[in-house]
Amino acid sequence: MDRNSFRKAGNPKAVSRRKILLTAAAARAAGVLVFPTVAERVLATPKMTMGAGGDVDLLNNALFYEHQAIWAYGAAAGKLTSTDVGKAVLALALRNQNDHKKHRDALATAVKQLGGTPVAAQNSYDVSSYIKNGEGNLDSDVNIAKLALALETDAAIAYTTEVAQIKTPALISAAASIGSTEASHAAAIRATFKGLGVGLEIVPSAFVNADNRSAWVLKV
Repeated sequence: MDRNSFRKAGNPKAVSRRKILLTAAAARAAGVLVFPTVAERVLATPKMTMGAGGDVDLLNNALFYEHQAIWAYGAAAGKLTSTDVGKAVLALALRNQNDHKKHRDALATAVKQLGGTPVAAQNSYDVSSYIKNGEGNLDSDVNIAKLALALETDAAIAYTTEVAQIKTPALISAAASIGSTEASHAAAIRATFKGLGVGLEIVPSAFVNADNRSAWVLKV
């Protein structure tokens, strides 16, 4: 799907930027509301030891992907155009990135409380597999949004998978809360596409998992 697809589905210029952002904000609201539960549970737990070794690895794996998401949104921001589409994608990207920064901080705190060392952020991350699979790119506003969608979808799937492996009770709902936020990010990106005139379902499936991943991502 390229800019011509937007024109076939509806003219982006005919849709106000305010309408685009309001549509995305509505899909995203649930994720914004659940995050405090994560911070409160992590910070309110003075000492967590049950299954600490395995949980540290799981949390550091999640932290790695939060670092990746923060980097990806930052790298993409400088490549977006000043068109209505570019501005809409940028506004959503910055809000999503801010959530990822909060997730990063909460996860790093939890790792330290479990006696581990939080994995450090890298200078850059490899997203070539997504580009090779046609699940986004950094060459246009539309493809940047698709890349972000694929990353957020995979983040939601990863959290769902890893929650089942966490041994520390206080962290189970915290990780699940972050996972639900990642799913809301994916829905918000799809809402932005819908606000631009593309005919699609904002929430295309009752589940976000490996079996229905293809229903969530959008091909280039």
